[in-house]
Amino acid sequence: MRYNPKLLLIIVVLLWSGCRNISEKQNTKSEVVEAIGATDTLASAAEYEKLDDYFTFLIASDLGRNGYFDQQPIAETMGIVANLADAEFVAAIGDVHHFMGVGSVNDPLWLTNFEWVYKHPELQIPWYPVLGNHEYEGNTDAVIEYSKISRRWQMPDRYYSKSIRISDNTELLLVFIDTPPLIDKYRQSEEHPDARKQDADKQLRWIDNTLKSSTAKWKIVMGHHPVYAGTNKEEEERIDMQLNLMPLLKKHQVDAYYCGHIHNFQHIKMPGVDIDYFVNSSASLSREVVPLKEAIFSSQLTGFTLCSLNDSLMVTSLIDKKGGIIYQYTRKE
Repeated sequence: MRYNPKLLLIIVVLLWSGCRNISEKQNTKSEVVEAIGATDTLASAAEYEKLDDYFTFLIASDLGRNGYFDQQPIAETMGIVANLADAEFVAAIGDVHHFMGVGSVNDPLWLTNFEWVYKHPELQIPWYPVLGNHEYEGNTDAVIEYSKISRRWQMPDRYYSKSIRISDNTELLLVFIDTPPLIDKYRQSEEHPDARKQDADKQLRWIDNTLKSSTAKWKIVMGHHPVYAGTNKEEEERIDMQLNLMPLLKKHQVDAYYCGHIHNFQHIKMPGVDIDYFVNSSASLSREVVPLKEAIFSSQLTGFTLCSLNDSLMVTSLIDKKGGIIYQYTRKE
């Protein structure tokens, strides 16, 4: 019996297509487990699912490269992890648009940097953004106004806070800040025209009052620029952050400060200060680590961060592009 090669090829394609359609319709955690396992990650699905009882959110930064480099695979991994850990939202802490910001709410970069990349069903949750230095190269008002276009893009202002009751007994305060105007370099730069228009002192007074008036058990501040970091970037950036922001973090006993900008992972503890400083890696293209003696951990891998809280614990998981938990730190309250 002779086989028709064309007919055989059609049958194979139809079988493959049918199997693919069946698998795409299934959205259980068991399927997601297999996806993670297939990437040879360090984390098992059980490690994520044990955080399911915590109040959990993702932190991503330095994203927008039109889906190139590691942005697309990291976006898919973010969706898988969001499902396993039952993430409530994504904190997008700057440089969602990595090159020269956006020109308007209709700029095509909203599609190529954001909408078409972060399309995973589990990422259709609120995104709470802050402005990075690259957003300040464009129209920063448009970044805020995009909240009127996208239901998940929720940015009420340049800086804002959210109080969330994570249990009957515990409240979480999240303070999202606008760091470029706190740094003289940007305020004096012609390449960042909107930075010089901002009232840095007004923002610092707002941060002070917001932290002071809160009785939340957990207090977390998030902005794009680091207070401390091992990096070749200009030291003046961190000096300004230490002069302007660090005293308020210490004064109000903030638990953690999360930032991006450096394009690698770092966990820093300064002597005599009970604040955890976390630098979130790039979700697209990373840079080499510059040693810092106060860094407990550092890695040049690309990825994102998972923050999980309950009444007494705050768990920070640093995750690589394949879904591996490369570092996990638990802070006890």
